Amino acid sequence: MYWMKIQSRQENVIYLALWGMLFATPVLSMYIRTVNNSFLTFNWTEILLIWTLFAVYLVIFLIHNFLLAPMLIYGRKRMLYTMLMAAIFTCFITYQCTHRPVPRRFGPPPMEMRMRMANGHRPPNDQGPHNEFKRPPQVPAVFIGQRDIVAVVILVLMFGMNIGIKLFFKNRNDQKKLEALQKKNLEQQLEYLKYQINPHFFMNTLNNIHALVDIDPEKAKDTILELSKMMRFILYEGDKSGVPLTREFDFIRHYVALMQLRYTNKVEIVVDLPDQAPDKTVPPLMLISFIENAFKHGISYQHASFVHVKVTVDGDKLNFTCSNSKAEKPNEEKGGVGLSNVKQRLHLLYDNNYSLKIQNQPDSYNVELTIPLT
Repeated sequence: MYWMKIQSRQENVIYLALWGMLFATPVLSMYIRTVNNSFLTFNWTEILLIWTLFAVYLVIFLIHNFLLAPMLIYGRKRMLYTMLMAAIFTCFITYQCTHRPVPRRFGPPPMEMRMRMANGHRPPNDQGPHNEFKRPPQVPAVFIGQRDIVAVVILVLMFGMNIGIKLFFKNRNDQKKLEALQKKNLEQQLEYLKYQINPHFFMNTLNNIHALVDIDPEKAKDTILELSKMMRFILYEGDKSGVPLTREFDFIRHYVALMQLRYTNKVEIVVDLPDQAPDKTVPPLMLISFIENAFKHGISYQHASFVHVKVTVDGDKLNFTCSNSKAEKPNEEKGGVGLSNVKQRLHLLYDNNYSLKIQNQPDSYNVELTIPLT
């Protein structure tokens, strides 16, 4: 994927920067030494020797980075990786011990003595300029010396750094894959919930029209007009992730107007929606689920009942309250998706960044919802 290519480039840039600084260190060190000591000259031969040593580490690093580390981290071939690493360490230690520089028995005289010799001073006993600086005989080193142990430790640290960086980028890659899968799953679940909401809403609305056809044909005609307006909203806005507040409020008004045609004056229906709404969006058909539930379970044809809906906008938050009376025998229409559907949708959309309080009292049912606006 695209982010995998970006992470691979970032990883390679990190390696390039680290090795670049490492190879630049001897040059910088030599430059500082020549500036601070006028008797020294810039010695490229010494730098090339150090670079030769670094080149050995670089070759081993490239083998580990492109062949062995992916085998361990991505291929999970631990046994094969361990065997190959043991072979690399064996070869490296053998190389270090067989290419150990031979110590000189006679070293050059110190700088102070060289200056005295340049002024005409001769060494005592006139046995040659270097004899008085003769070094004591050195005991032959064992197979693995201190220098070899330091080299092996550096190699281990290099491998650890390489694996650490690769694990860091692998974890980032796995996290992005997980986020992509969660996002895709979220979209699929939201689509599934929308497909549940829309048929259920139309089914209840058509039931309302069917009830009005025989009772009041004129009201039935008005109901069909209101339904056409709501259908237009669902067709053009229902598949979006967010709709303007003004259109959501208009949809609620059309729905309540449709329901008012069905009930008598015994039902107190109060809807308080802002006349002016900010340029914010809200998930479509989110609030209507609570209002539909209030009409379904709170309206009684025998007793006085009520449905109160109020919406306020406070900055970037929308506050929604819906209260309804509780009928002794609530409407038993089938096909409802219920509040579990709404709660699931809220959790998928906002995680924990919303507030839903439901009070189920003996004679009333109250819902308080606060959601962020985008």
